[in-house]
Amino acid sequence: MGQTLSLNTTRMQCIGAYMAKPDGKPKGGIVVIQEIFGVNDHIRRVTDRFAEAGYVAIAPAFFDHLETGLELAYDQEGMQRGKALVTELGLDRAVEDVASAAEAIASAGKIGTVGYCWGGTVAMLSAFRLGLPSVSYYGARNVPFLGETPKAPVMFHFGEHDKSIPPDMVEKHRQMLPQMDIFTYPADHAFNRDIGAQYDPASASLAWERTLGFFGQHLA
Repeated sequence: MGQTLSLNTTRMQCIGAYMAKPDGKPKGGIVVIQEIFGVNDHIRRVTDRFAEAGYVAIAPAFFDHLETGLELAYDQEGMQRGKALVTELGLDRAVEDVASAAEAIASAGKIGTVGYCWGGTVAMLSAFRLGLPSVSYYGARNVPFLGETPKAPVMFHFGEHDKSIPPDMVEKHRQMLPQMDIFTYPADHAFNRDIGAQYDPASASLAWERTLGFFGQHLA
């Protein structure tokens, strides 16, 4: 369904992106923000699924700033490499890339973002700093930024068995952002990723329904 394209960023650099379009008039646009493993098959499937739901969806290849076309394995080596890359890339540059991606699909209507893991934090920052309604899945890097003033609403999804985001961190979100929807599920980290043992179909399905409801409300 989707296609690859080049995306000009605010720093006048060119990175890749995967984009999928719906049949008929779009309901809006969604920037899909990757985990630490790159724009891989899983992220492309997520992007296609949002297009099937009626949105123009685009997944910027953030790692292209550092290495073109990088897709990492879901193993210890891939995890360590991914953590190093997102640290080198930095959250500020990622948010700038989201702004560029949102501009690229602006003709779709109102734009939102959805992000997973590292991307969950980038999605949250995109709401805070860019004013884009966003859905943040299990963003373990959120807490240092919870004091920022949101410019748009955020919906949060967390797994109750996620060791990287213990209950006190989730509670911090509720304390600092009482106006936002914050949901927990009987699941682990990465429960939405349809690859591997962490995948929890029931939790992923409920989070998907809530996510579509959020975008239906805020991008209408």
